[in-house]
Amino acid sequence: MKGLEADVEDNLRPEFEANSLGTKSSGVDASWQELAAESHYRVATQIRQALVRGNYEDAEAGIEELIDALGRSEKRALKSQLVRLMAHIIKWKSEPDRRSYSWVASIYNARDEISDIQIETPSLTDQAIREMWYKCFNAARRDAEGEMNKKSTVSSLTWQEVFDEEYEIR
Repeated sequence: MKGLEADVEDNLRPEFEANSLGTKSSGVDASWQELAAESHYRVATQIRQALVRGNYEDAEAGIEELIDALGRSEKRALKSQLVRLMAHIIKWKSEPDRRSYSWVASIYNARDEISDIQIETPSLTDQAIREMWYKCFNAARRDAEGEMNKKSTVSSLTWQEVFDEEYEIR
């Protein structure tokens, strides 16, 4: 069984020998940011490498950037689910004759996904959702109009309509 250090060394590619981070840029923070934009996994392996080498400051910088990158990723996921949820509700309100069980399922599924994201990332509070509400609504309206192939008369959605109202086929 190989030790951690041998495992780290086996995973190194030649371009990662310039420094513990694996990039040749001049700023450590910029390097971590660049790497985090490419791959969270690669950031984690480079943090591990920095720890094995005893470069704790570099590892700490990498951990901070990884945390930030993961937070950004979760925020994008939240926005995506909120847009999806709102678009289905806009279609629900705009085309009552086309309502389907799949729309109902999509609405509840998006609500569940948003709840899961909020549980996993406590910084993504209801207030964070309120801060992105207008931008997400506009994107959702564009998406819904594209799917319906017509303009929507829905000019806004309330919190209750999006998160509390019951949607069912009658």
